[in-house]
Amino acid sequence: MMSPIFHRCIFGSLARITDLSARPFEIEPRVPSEWDTGDYVVGIVTDTSGYRAIELPSGRNMEVAEGDAVVGAFGTRHATLEMTGSWREIGDDQLMHALTRAGLFGHVESRSTLVQPPLELRYHGHVCRDATKVTMAGAVPPVDEQPYTTPTILFVGTSMSAGKTTAARIVTRRLKRMGLDVLGAKVSGAGRYRDVLSIQDAGADWGLDFVDAGLPSTVIPEEEYRTAVRQLLARMAQPPADVAVVEIGASPLEPYDGAIAVEEMQEALAMTVLCASDPYAVLGLETAFDMLAPDLVTGIATNTAGGIDLLTQLTDLPAFNIRDNDTHDRLDALLRDRLGLAEEVSTG
Repeated sequence: MMSPIFHRCIFGSLARITDLSARPFEIEPRVPSEWDTGDYVVGIVTDTSGYRAIELPSGRNMEVAEGDAVVGAFGTRHATLEMTGSWREIGDDQLMHALTRAGLFGHVESRSTLVQPPLELRYHGHVCRDATKVTMAGAVPPVDEQPYTTPTILFVGTSMSAGKTTAARIVTRRLKRMGLDVLGAKVSGAGRYRDVLSIQDAGADWGLDFVDAGLPSTVIPEEEYRTAVRQLLARMAQPPADVAVVEIGASPLEPYDGAIAVEEMQEALAMTVLCASDPYAVLGLETAFDMLAPDLVTGIATNTAGGIDLLTQLTDLPAFNIRDNDTHDRLDALLRDRLGLAEEVSTG
């Protein structure tokens, strides 16, 4: 029988790939041995003393109150600068947290003292239809795999919050000024819709992320991620884009499987942009991660001339702050060179 809670559920943006808000479903409590990553579940809000917003399928944020029922999905987050947690950490009290505003549900394992406590909820039950769990993977029909060949500008970081999304937005605007059709994508990280939407707001003609491949986050076993990212790349190959602006979450060395994403896209890479949190982190990533040397270093480490000077001393990599309008002619020239565009292409 349909639960009456269905009529008052708030849906996190991880549910945007489903019809849960349009078609009734049942809510059935399941024992932990039946739980798994990507299961859609309902939580009842128990504490809003910290973060109290949920990101809706539209990408807007909505404040919730104690007693509200929220639909999210079980998953794992490993944000080195903010918090870590997983649905596997949920105890016998069945208390859990919104590890992201998108409705990534699990129990916090560790949290920086610099961020507010996450929204707390109590597990109420699994979203089911015909006595079968509704899952993120089951909500996404498989597509035929195909080679991914769209020329790709890849944004990687030395950590989270290093400036990748900001840099991707700026590059997207420059590419649109050149008259190109742009695909924006985020292939690893923890589910939030805002990053994809912000690239589309900057002018990208299409937007996709790993949620479109049925993942709540990409902290999953490597082979599972490889299967999912190939499905995502097959979806990314479908639009007739001239160029793709692609971000991987955090850094390639963190457990979001970003290194696998780089490997799977290797043949399509036209340019790599490294967004750095500080100059020394660039040297560390170069040493620790066997990747093609980035074509450009930007981000927080290039905010001042002092940071750029230190980068120049530590590495031979080109570095400048693309948030500075005075660098855009240089950025455009680099983009045209890496994409093989003629000099006479208009920049508006």
